[in-house]
Amino acid sequence: MSQNEFFLSCPKGLEYLLADEMAGFGMTVARHAPAGVWGQGTLESGYRACLWSRLANRVILHLATVEGRSGDAMYEALKAMAWEEHLHVSGRFRVVFIGQNEAIRNTQYGVQRVKDAIVDRLRKPSGVRPAVDTDDPDITISVRLHRGEAQVGLDLSGESLHKRGYRTEKGIAPLRENLAAALLLRAGWPDMARTGGDLVDPMCGSGTLLIEGAMMACDMAPGLARTAYGFSRWPGHDARLWETLRAEADERAQIGRRTSRSRFRGYDENARVIATAWHNIQRAGLEDRIHVEKQALADFQNPSNASTGLILTNPPYGERLSERKALGPLYETLGEVVRTHAQGWELGVFTGAPELCHALGLRSHRQYKLFNGQLPAQLLLFTVAPENEARVRHPGEPGKVEPRIANPERAEMLRNRLRKNLKQIGQWARKNNIECYRLYDADMPEYALAIDCYGDQVHLQEYAPPKSVDARAARERLGEALAVVPEVLGIDADRLVCKQRQRQAGKAQYEKQSASGRYFTVHEGGCALRVNLQDYLDTGLFLDHRPVRQWIQSQAKGKRFLNLFCYTGAATVHAGVGGARETVSVDMSKTYLQWARENLRLNHLDDRYHRLVHQDCLQWLEAKPGKGERDFDLIFMDPPTFSNSARMEGVLDVQRDHPQLIRQAMARLAPGGVLVFSNNFRRFRLDPSISEAFDVRDVTRQTIDRDFARNPRIHQCWEIRAKA
Repeated sequence: MSQNEFFLSCPKGLEYLLADEMAGFGMTVARHAPAGVWGQGTLESGYRACLWSRLANRVILHLATVEGRSGDAMYEALKAMAWEEHLHVSGRFRVVFIGQNEAIRNTQYGVQRVKDAIVDRLRKPSGVRPAVDTDDPDITISVRLHRGEAQVGLDLSGESLHKRGYRTEKGIAPLRENLAAALLLRAGWPDMARTGGDLVDPMCGSGTLLIEGAMMACDMAPGLARTAYGFSRWPGHDARLWETLRAEADERAQIGRRTSRSRFRGYDENARVIATAWHNIQRAGLEDRIHVEKQALADFQNPSNASTGLILTNPPYGERLSERKALGPLYETLGEVVRTHAQGWELGVFTGAPELCHALGLRSHRQYKLFNGQLPAQLLLFTVAPENEARVRHPGEPGKVEPRIANPERAEMLRNRLRKNLKQIGQWARKNNIECYRLYDADMPEYALAIDCYGDQVHLQEYAPPKSVDARAARERLGEALAVVPEVLGIDADRLVCKQRQRQAGKAQYEKQSASGRYFTVHEGGCALRVNLQDYLDTGLFLDHRPVRQWIQSQAKGKRFLNLFCYTGAATVHAGVGGARETVSVDMSKTYLQWARENLRLNHLDDRYHRLVHQDCLQWLEAKPGKGERDFDLIFMDPPTFSNSARMEGVLDVQRDHPQLIRQAMARLAPGGVLVFSNNFRRFRLDPSISEAFDVRDVTRQTIDRDFARNPRIHQCWEIRAKA
């Protein structure tokens, strides 16, 4: 079978789970995108995704990428496409249009131009032409406008794939089916089911978590009960292949139901909601597997005979602060009954108010940030065991600052500022799908701190106080911050890492701070990146360069990219995910290059086309270029302010050495290429000779995102091109 390109859409936050799932359909992941993943595979793999994906909303068969800078240009490009291969001249179609730009400012205009192009292509002289039908189309055309391009595809799904067919009645604030499946996957349910564990939901609502869990345990394809798909009346549909796949799925479900040992129980104090759950369970054909009944949370006793299992629930959390405060006793009751009746089990709580989970009396070992519709929420995972019950602080630990509030009035000022920032910057970050951002940067003189959020973990850096500040007073303020930050952000204290940031000199700037080995993965602009908050002074990801990396990603398609002083290769990953045909990354640190190598592998970027070079950048630039070491279309250079590493022959001083570095880098550029030069030396001044020799554009303001707006001197950045 020939290879096709697919785009699978999903709710925000599920992209990396979806990428893992796609491998099971025979798809190769090409790149991530906000709320979706691009992949390659055969038509069979596209059919398998429609039938088996528990996470996707839609499976789009990509047809073409066409000009989208104006309505007329898009119309002409679409009209030139062979629509007769996808739609009969007397057929019916629907257009779904997403995105806008300066020329196409609303989706209705976009829909109209796409419709006109298709109709004009297929219209017969006799007047026969396809019709637009938004209710019952033969095919649905999906067009996604991204910058100057329109990505055109055929929606194979029909209705959104989260609609399995079993839920026609809903409880209060129901979970979508694919979000429920994501929670089960994050909680490790498939592995528990394979070993015969049970699943319990003590506040089950309409039963979605239980039904999705049972379908997983019984190997039931989530799309097996659906009667119609978007490809059903498509001329390219392979009906024989589809029926073969359905028969295979039916056989797997029969075997799964015979062999699964897991049982499923749900409870809710609302009798009407329990009735709805029963109806959903019956429509799913799982009434012999799932038992639900009316029961108050306080009466929960976990009747399962399994020694291990999962309690997974989505308790109410209220949208108003007053409602949330009133829910504290509910979370306390949940923690009490679980600790009493479910020792040795796993607990998962999905909530939009993670701060309420402190009332559970358990320490969470993992948190995942997700969205429940448009509402930001978290899944917190716990092991129910005595050693995980509310953590006891040990006062007087050597070298530690105790989280202690010495001045309540002063601490309340910090608390209010963090809440304000969380509402403003945090909402901005969530809206823009930004997982790692700076929440606070010495906003108040009393608390000279930088507080950065990395997913569900927090990196707090204390700027070293001047000698004029009493050391005891400084420690008191840091102790107040360590008490207030976890409280406001709703995290366990052990998810916060604290360091002191001060000017580094000599070899100290390269020294390892710790040896925890605690790496974890964060996501940025469709890229997966490893960070470590403890072991080094920096974390592996410079947050202030986020806009620069995203710009590189947007410009890299089909280009050769060079990353000098590449650090952990984050900019290289963005270039690779953006479609760079080749990258070269140079750094003298073996540690950082290994880190970069792991980042490349994490994003499925082939090292044959993404080469890492272990060498001092000064020496590499001075040497005669070898094969593949010149004619780069895009170069990024972000040198340190000062470096005297033992592996260097000399000393790097960015103010003194930057004219030579820039000229040498410009010599490696292809005609029409651009060098992005950046550094974070606050007193840096670009040498006038550079502006005389090259076309220089200061883009510093455009590269400072909202979370660094209070600190516009965090870095300086220029685009440098050869003069015309």
